Amino acid sequence: MIRTVFYPGSFDPVTNGHVDVLSQALDLADRVIVAIGVHPTKPPMFDFDTRVAMIREAVTTLGVAQDRVDVIAFSDLLVAAAARHEAKALIRGLRDGTDLDYEMQMAGMNGAMAPTIRTVFLPASPHVRHITATLVRQIAAMGGDVSAFVPASVAARLDARFRPAS
Repeated sequence: MIRTVFYPGSFDPVTNGHVDVLSQALDLADRVIVAIGVHPTKPPMFDFDTRVAMIREAVTTLGVAQDRVDVIAFSDLLVAAAARHEAKALIRGLRDGTDLDYEMQMAGMNGAMAPTIRTVFLPASPHVRHITATLVRQIAAMGGDVSAFVPASVAARLDARFRPAS
């Protein structure tokens, strides 16, 4: 039996924290579905295809077979999307106690709606615990160096997006 887990998020952009949690999920499961949430009222910085490319590039740095990771979009209930893909668990990364409080509420609601799909909390490694995609976007937009917080390919995309025109 293939153990499939569902790792949802906006991944806008992919950060080293996301990659850390993805790596941990790959240690637990045969297949990880990285599920990019698409919200019509919340336009992303990077379009879906660019986010897929960034995730794929990050997977190459992990030294695992590309076919162990699928990247999909979803716009419905998380548990409905996970069930459609026969995932046995939802992967949620935790940075701190604030994340835990929020994620426990979400796990409770998701568990009530889909009792057979478990939520697995994976703590971010200490060296990436402080990273958020929101802060990365803000730093990049203000001309700061984000190379310590994101994969190199993502840093290059952010630099190209925010580099002042000459």
